Amino acid sequence: MEKDFNIPGSDIKRVIPYMGSCLATDHITVEARKVGYMYREEPDDKIDSGWRFFSGAESDDYVNDPVNLARYDVNTICNYDPAIIPYLESEAGRAFGRVEGTNRFEEEPLDLENR
Repeated sequence: MEKDFNIPGSDIKRVIPYMGSCLATDHITVEARKVGYMYREEPDDKIDSGWRFFSGAESDDYVNDPVNLARYDVNTICNYDPAIIPYLESEAGRAFGRVEGTNRFEEEPLDLENR
C-alpha cells in the first residue's frame, strides 16, 4: 500500500546525527499529527534505536494493524515534530507524554504490557 506522507522524502532535512531507526504511526507521518506519546525500549536489532512514536490518539486496533506503523530513521520523525529532539538521548525504559498545548513532554511510567 502506497502511503501519502505529509512531508515528501525529498524535503526531509538532517536535523540530528544518525541514531538508527524507530517505529511511528501514520497519525504522525501521514496525518501530520504531533507526537503525543513516545517511549524507548531495548532495540530490536543493531539498526533500531528503540524509540516508538505515537500521536496518543491511536486505538488499540489501529496500533495492532501493522499497516498503520512503519520503521523510519529517527531523523525523519524529528522533521515532523522537532519537539522530540531534547528527549532522544533518554535511555531505554523511559516514556514521555506531551504536555497539552506545548512543545514539552513529561516523563510517564512505561507499561509495555498495557500499550
